[in-house]
Amino acid sequence: MSLESDIAILRNVPLFEGLASDQLRLLAFGAERRRLAAGEIVFRQDAQADAGFVVASGTVALARQGGNQQKLVGVYGPGTLLGELALITATTRPANAKAETDCELLRITRSLFRRMLEEYPEYAAGLHERLKIQFADMTRQILALEERFSG
Repeated sequence: MSLESDIAILRNVPLFEGLASDQLRLLAFGAERRRLAAGEIVFRQDAQADAGFVVASGTVALARQGGNQQKLVGVYGPGTLLGELALITATTRPANAKAETDCELLRITRSLFRRMLEEYPEYAAGLHERLKIQFADMTRQILALEERFSG
């Protein structure tokens, strides 16, 4: 795939909404393209996470390990960003990710994403606002669940 096709894929990722073409170009140019065959592991649950993965083609299954069982979280296709929290902070993987079909992924490291935030502070400010709203919504949902289960 070409740089232009990578930019087109990144343009459809919700986290990257509002990025101009030159900003997307920076991410696409710095991203590492990975090709995986069906059944190959993308990452393992509890592993240190230093990058996010954008599904360019194919599908990736996420499953959480609990005891001797795996519970399917979901199957994700093109335009999905897996591990977005790893772009922002040091964290561990909450689930196993495995190529469900042959697939191509764009690996975006935390350092690349931070460089983009430093070079484009207006995007960083907008991202901060969006995350603040998402966390406030999440807090409201948790409080609503707490009330529901405590009464």
